[in-house]
Amino acid sequence: MKISTREIVLAAMFTAIMCVLTIMVRVFQPVLVLPFSLQPLVMLLAAYLLSPRAAFLSMLAYLLLGLIGLPVFASPPYGGPAYVLVPGFGFLLGFAPAAWMQSRLIKNTGLLNFMLAGLAGIITYYAIGLPYMYLILNFYLKSSIDILKVIEIGFTPFFALDLAKMVVAALLARELSRRLDIKRELT
Repeated sequence: MKISTREIVLAAMFTAIMCVLTIMVRVFQPVLVLPFSLQPLVMLLAAYLLSPRAAFLSMLAYLLLGLIGLPVFASPPYGGPAYVLVPGFGFLLGFAPAAWMQSRLIKNTGLLNFMLAGLAGIITYYAIGLPYMYLILNFYLKSSIDILKVIEIGFTPFFALDLAKMVVAALLARELSRRLDIKRELT
């Protein structure tokens, strides 16, 4: 199946937005294990506005830009292949399948449909990010951290914020879809 020029451009636009917002947010906050970021907001918005394929590609391109060494990730070392050893890397790995899943579930631009699809996207990246965090903390960093502690540090402080980002992204996407006459291509 061919990808259109429009899909490539839109995917690239969301990749660029993800890079820029991540860098801007990290400049204004102290370094934490899993810093606050606007990455979920951008991922959710991309999935709301783009086809499943374009949403997936935009998040995959962001991941690849960081892994080749561009300093686009939220915490040190900010980029490069060594970033796979950062406990929060699993959430970044989860963005591409989450964006695809969420975008695939959108059947109309109704707010309830957007919310349910967004929730599925959030659940997807947590389902990838939390086990990855557990593995890195326990097997690479040799910490004896149980699953409840991983949930305490990787889920509890962020889930409510991610739900708020989901609502903001859904409202913004509905308005952008209406004003810009964006027609979703469900491929």
